[in-house]
Amino acid sequence: MPQLNTSKVTRWDQHGREHVVQVRRTGVQRTVRCDTCGWRISVQFLPWLKAEEHLAEAHQATVDPSVT
Repeated sequence: MPQLNTSKVTRWDQHGREHVVQVRRTGVQRTVRCDTCGWRISVQFLPWLKAEEHLAEAHQATVDPSVT
């Protein structure tokens, strides 16, 4: 049975709305899915970069909550 791991990338837009992209890993394959719009892509490499790019381009969400 393949191992399943989940993480997320969270960013806020200029209006203060939170946008989350889930990154799920099954073996070497990663599925990136946006909770806001349902956008989905399967990638093998750099899934968090794809998630950040989607948030910036589709939702203008660039504020990283981990940076103060």
